[in-house]
Amino acid sequence: MEYVLYAVVLLVVLLVGAAAYVVPSRSRRRGEVTPPPAPDRLPGVGDDAEEPRDTPRATLTDIELPPAEAAPRLDVPEPTAGRMVRLRSRLARSQGTLGKGLLSVLSRDRLDEEAWEELEDTLLTADVGVSATQEVVTRLRERTRVLGTRSVGELRALLAEELVQAMGPDTDRSLRTLPHEGRPAVLLVVGVNGTGKTTTCGKLARVLVADGRSVVLGAADTFRAAAADQLETWGSRVGAEVVRGPEGGDPASVAFDAVRRGIEAGVDTVLVDTAGRLQNKTGLMDELGKVKRVVEKHGPVDETLLVLDATTGQNGLVQARVFTEVVDVTGVVLTKLDGTAKGGIVIAVQRELGIPVKLVGLGEGPDDLAPFDPEEFVDALLGEPA
Repeated sequence: MEYVLYAVVLLVVLLVGAAAYVVPSRSRRRGEVTPPPAPDRLPGVGDDAEEPRDTPRATLTDIELPPAEAAPRLDVPEPTAGRMVRLRSRLARSQGTLGKGLLSVLSRDRLDEEAWEELEDTLLTADVGVSATQEVVTRLRERTRVLGTRSVGELRALLAEELVQAMGPDTDRSLRTLPHEGRPAVLLVVGVNGTGKTTTCGKLARVLVADGRSVVLGAADTFRAAAADQLETWGSRVGAEVVRGPEGGDPASVAFDAVRRGIEAGVDTVLVDTAGRLQNKTGLMDELGKVKRVVEKHGPVDETLLVLDATTGQNGLVQARVFTEVVDVTGVVLTKLDGTAKGGIVIAVQRELGIPVKLVGLGEGPDDLAPFDPEEFVDALLGEPA
């Protein structure tokens, strides 16, 4: 009897399992889709991810921004007005030889023939030049006799007047640096090796910036590797753009590109530094003439400044004559006047060449290039009477 009961229970279990398998199969055959099981809700998804409205939010002032890269600080050059007065102490060597030497002669109780000859020798030693020396001494001697001048103060005043007159007080010493006819003024800087030409270019850029000019520098000295780098340094200090070319490249091409860039940028002045030329190198001098001709395709050159080393004395006149044969030199820049006892070279250059001294270098500082003023120069040269 128990076996029959077990058989009935087993049969019921089999029938229930078979029914559970057949019903879903028939539903799938009729196209019914069984919905997938609902996923568990995860924290941070959907509505749970929204921040409460009262959550504190960072403001702009709370966010630390990276510091902005500071713009390079530009130098502010000293004004050029009155520079000669401020730098008068730099003429100590010339003052000692020329100024004090002349005044010591004029302070004697009696100005005899020997005194006048000593006065003449002092002027010649200072490189004033023969013709200028004779003229100054003759005029001073005559005025002293006529006026009956005797005091050192009066003689100093007469001497100062004669020296200023010998320098040509009415000569135009202005620099043409303003744009005209829709293009910038163009200045060429020329000179022999070792006169401080590239340094003078950099200082001249500072002079122009100090006077309110905008400047483009042309590094046309392509034969000396350091020249363009040196000019870049000077230009970066005052915000002047520098146009340069490959080392050993064509200087005329660089000069041409510098002027073109100056026209495009609308600057006031383009300043072109040329290679240092030895006056006995005909090929190099011809190349300097080529630079000028190429630049003039944009228009005429406004200034050609010849840089001379004052310590070379009369030899500087030989250099100047050769340059004037190649290019039309419009002005002279005398450098290293602070280091020479031959301050009279200022007179000799102008008298012998008919070219005005427009700028003088009175030291190694960046603002030690000064516009030349004959009266201020002579006053500094003579110093105060003893």
